[in-house]
Amino acid sequence: MSESELGIRLNKYLASCAIGSRRKCDELIKNGGVIVNGKVCIDLSTTVTEDDFVKIGNSRVLPRETTTILLNKPRGLVCTKDDELHRETIYELLPPNMRHLNHVGRLDRDSEGLLVMTNDGDLAQELSHPKKKIEKEYLVTVNQAFSNDVLDQFLKGIWTGEAKASAKSVKRLSPRRFLIVLETGLKRQIRMMCKAAHLNVVKLTRVRIGLVTGGGLEPGRYAEIDAHDIELLQRNPKPDRAYRTRADVKTASKFAKKKTARKRAPKSTQRSAKTYKKRR
Repeated sequence: MSESELGIRLNKYLASCAIGSRRKCDELIKNGGVIVNGKVCIDLSTTVTEDDFVKIGNSRVLPRETTTILLNKPRGLVCTKDDELHRETIYELLPPNMRHLNHVGRLDRDSEGLLVMTNDGDLAQELSHPKKKIEKEYLVTVNQAFSNDVLDQFLKGIWTGEAKASAKSVKRLSPRRFLIVLETGLKRQIRMMCKAAHLNVVKLTRVRIGLVTGGGLEPGRYAEIDAHDIELLQRNPKPDRAYRTRADVKTASKFAKKKTARKRAPKSTQRSAKTYKKRR
């Protein structure tokens, strides 16, 4: 039987109606804000079909056609629909017919770069779930030059004051610039990691999600993406030898230990040889 015949969970149905994320829809259900077939529904396990009559307030809600866009967020905008501080939001960059889309993850106000927006709840879940390990790559500029030891710390894991945060891979570009790849992201993770290493972030740009790099999309612009691009969002590139990984750090550490041991070995061997000659 198809999903439409079996029914889908109410939160997924509401998300497909562009009500909000599944988490937001769960809150709406628990608070008694959803009416199914004339009765208030607070059961999160409820399933509905296309034949059910679902209302929020006095209005019936119906699934919308799914739309997914890639937005190049400029600095100075916040990722929210309604900002309590009345700051400019990313939704001001979109036409009215696209302001129902939800952002997948977020970039803080001072950060810029690629952001996926969609009303496809399943896609949003795929891209944001930690188990999927979808890569996000960032170009970072800090306020001063730093040693490679800092990048090694990022790979091993660095205590930010709230949690231990680490990167999947890093690549130095210049004395003050580097690329960093994350699989999962804590709130303001890169900024917190840099702060723990006594560095301040001057500029932070997300340049890649999965296999998608934006293709020259200008800041403040967006582009609707098709099924092929959506597939690329959910795939990671093959490992690049130009990047440093945790495995490289471990290998370098082992090599350094072996090198130290080799330097000490000849002295020990030489003493043993002299002792042998004396005994003869």
